[in-house]
Amino acid sequence: METLITILVGVLVTVAVYLLLSRNLIRVILGTAILSHAVHLLLMTMGGLKKGSVPLLGENAESYTDALPQALILTAIVISFAVTAFLLVLAYRTFKETGSDDLDALRGVKDE
Repeated sequence: METLITILVGVLVTVAVYLLLSRNLIRVILGTAILSHAVHLLLMTMGGLKKGSVPLLGENAESYTDALPQALILTAIVISFAVTAFLLVLAYRTFKETGSDDLDALRGVKDE
């Protein structure tokens, strides 16, 4: 199962890099969002599947699972959603001010 998810992460990273290299501002923002989700999925996969009971004091269990990786990934997902929302608002304001979402046109340089 980990192999399949690792292949999925590779596909997501490939799509994200393709979107990041485009000239459209919205595609760049979507590329960053997909890349962040690919990294979250990779971190969850590398954490592995652990079986056991909840880590409570006084329990008589043989093995415990650690909830820290899931908590950290959940925090990272919330932060990436906030950054994506901020970038979308920034792109909207840029389009309203300049009338274009082409990154080459926003640079102001015709040819180098």
